[in-house]
Amino acid sequence: MAHKDYYKSLGISKDASAGDIKKAYRKLALKFHPDHASGDKAKEEKFKEISEAYAVLSDADKRKKYDTYGSEGFQQHFSQEDIFRGSNIEDILREFGFGGSSFSGGRKMGGGGRRFSFNPGSMFNSGGGRQQPAAPAKGSDMEYELSLTLSDILTGTSKTLSFKNPTGGTETITVKIPKGMISGKKLRLAGRGQSSPYGGPSGDLYIKSRILDDPNFKLKEFDLYLNREIKLTDALLGTQVSVPTLDGKQLSLKIPPGTKHKSKMRLAGNGIPHMKGGGAGDLYVEIHVTMPKKLNKKQKQLIESLAGEGL
Repeated sequence: MAHKDYYKSLGISKDASAGDIKKAYRKLALKFHPDHASGDKAKEEKFKEISEAYAVLSDADKRKKYDTYGSEGFQQHFSQEDIFRGSNIEDILREFGFGGSSFSGGRKMGGGGRRFSFNPGSMFNSGGGRQQPAAPAKGSDMEYELSLTLSDILTGTSKTLSFKNPTGGTETITVKIPKGMISGKKLRLAGRGQSSPYGGPSGDLYIKSRILDDPNFKLKEFDLYLNREIKLTDALLGTQVSVPTLDGKQLSLKIPPGTKHKSKMRLAGNGIPHMKGGGAGDLYVEIHVTMPKKLNKKQKQLIESLAGEGL
């Protein structure tokens, strides 16, 4: 929907008086009226533009709504027929000798020109029928950022929210949080946003998730990451380690011989369930091989022996 700056169309400031508005329109109407335009389509369009601007700004109530809600909101609520209803434009035009009531069916003038007179119904509605008013504008949407734990999005939960509503009061609602609502995901609560200034439907409320840090697990998309430490000899010879899951289980993970420091191993399907559809992310275990800071005499002798064997 195109933005319409009615003040700019008439070349006046936003604090212009009613007299200034009428004076500006009279001047422009005399210049751009199609009876003087010799078939110039650009001037005809300009005349339509200034006439619409005058119809709005010369009416105190319409001007107030235009100033309050802006061009887009005003146009959503007012049809062209609504805009021109009650306007005194025809009276002004008669002062210049532009009489009559038909835009498209004008008669010929003596010099061969087309007689152009003003009729908003046909001027802005080429079909000649009544233009239906636009549906009232919807209210603005609202967004609420909700902090959640990994456990919340693993199993799903319910949260009670309190927030300021558009009227300044406090509203409390209970929201069911589904599994898999990772950071950035949203829930839409229809009709719980701001009310419409024109009596239309209220906007929607969007609940946006923000996942809190966890002391043990890191989250990337739907995958979980966990660190486990093993000794140098375990990395060389291989071992079994116990791995906790977010839901409290203990899984056994086999560490093969020769595992390198910071190797990642995957436990499929033990991450966060997907919010939509089936399946879940994975649990990745990062192996940290710890190095002894000091060796006792016997350990040093064994390491030197291994070095002698080429290890």
